[in-house]
Amino acid sequence: MSVLTMRAVSRDHGTGAGLVHALREVSLEVAASEFVAVMGPSGSGKSTLLTLAGGLDTPTSGQVMVEGADLGAMGAAGRSALRRRGVGYLFQDLNLIPSLSAIENVMLPRELDGVRARRARTQAAHALQEIGATELADRFPDEMSGGQQQRVAIARALVGDRRLVLADEPTGALDSHTGEDVLRILRGRCDAGAACLMVTHEPRHAAWADRVVFLRDGRIVDATPDRSGPETLLEEAR
Repeated sequence: MSVLTMRAVSRDHGTGAGLVHALREVSLEVAASEFVAVMGPSGSGKSTLLTLAGGLDTPTSGQVMVEGADLGAMGAAGRSALRRRGVGYLFQDLNLIPSLSAIENVMLPRELDGVRARRARTQAAHALQEIGATELADRFPDEMSGGQQQRVAIARALVGDRRLVLADEPTGALDSHTGEDVLRILRGRCDAGAACLMVTHEPRHAAWADRVVFLRDGRIVDATPDRSGPETLLEEAR
């Protein structure tokens, strides 16, 4: 069963001489228990693909569906509610709230969706434990290193029952050992039934995925159905 379905999705920015085709008729499905990596050069549309998949933006044309719900048919409030309930989004710039502790940052999406504070705190503590960041629970973002902040952001993306996990370079601020731990956790979430769509520029990280799709100039130009192909795709793109 497809958790994420994108049908002929395009996204344009600007008009006239300033028109930019960020995505061009992209069709993509990500099934439950599937881990898909997205690769491509800078400016190829990778981050745009994630923002559309998560309902943070709407396409110029085409259709985006999450578990059968058409995001284009929802208002902003409906898309926001869907993200809080079932979509975990790991932003490249983290977006932690400076005035909240780590555990409060992780709790926030659950509380916004009506989960009682005690239960939200328990779920947040479990997510921090899963990512190996229990000791950060009471620290504020400015008391943490970049790598520690990224681990907290990952816990926030995974807290609760996330059916779709979207990750934009999730290991960017982490050392190689911690980065591998994060990918192992994402892989485990997929094996447990979630769908994961991850943007990465590292072939060794894409090797954790079941499938790799390659974007260039806003289009999917190639894909590999197994874990042996990321290096080949990069060679072909050069």
